[in-house]
Amino acid sequence: MTTSASVPTDSGDAMSNGGTVTDRLVEANERYAAVFTDPGMDARPVLHVAVVACMDARLDLHDALGLELGDCHTIRNAGGVVTDDVIRSLTISQRALGTRSVVLIHHTGCGLESLTEEFRHDLEMEVGQRPAWAVEAFRDVEQDVRQSMQRVRTSPFLLHTDDVRGFVFDVKTGLLREIDPT
Repeated sequence: MTTSASVPTDSGDAMSNGGTVTDRLVEANERYAAVFTDPGMDARPVLHVAVVACMDARLDLHDALGLELGDCHTIRNAGGVVTDDVIRSLTISQRALGTRSVVLIHHTGCGLESLTEEFRHDLEMEVGQRPAWAVEAFRDVEQDVRQSMQRVRTSPFLLHTDDVRGFVFDVKTGLLREIDPT
């Protein structure tokens, strides 16, 4: 597999001219916008599904799930854990934009498996202020998927909690493994 990190940069791009990665992304957007055609969609996902997943760069959710632009809402964070902010996004997704299904995707080799809440303490010692958020670290990815499913299913803010399914994505094979919620 080729990644953008392994592709040589063109002699005229921002990276070769001492620019930043953000400069490279802005230039890529300019090329994209030059041929962009408005797809004529609104914000409502065609498949009425919201996918909550880890932010890990190895997960190409659209390709892995056979999704096209406009098919779903995608909510990503460290670990793909269901936090208050994820519930906020899912609530808006369901109540204002018509989604009915929730798919939760964690993955093998997640960085949160190697962290602890001590991370917050270390941050507090470094910057002089304790973060208001929890790290949400875990040791057992399957159990964390179950916990995330339970958080979605029991949220009083969500209208549709009957079609909530959780999976672990294997970063070596690309396969999803469904997790039994019990």
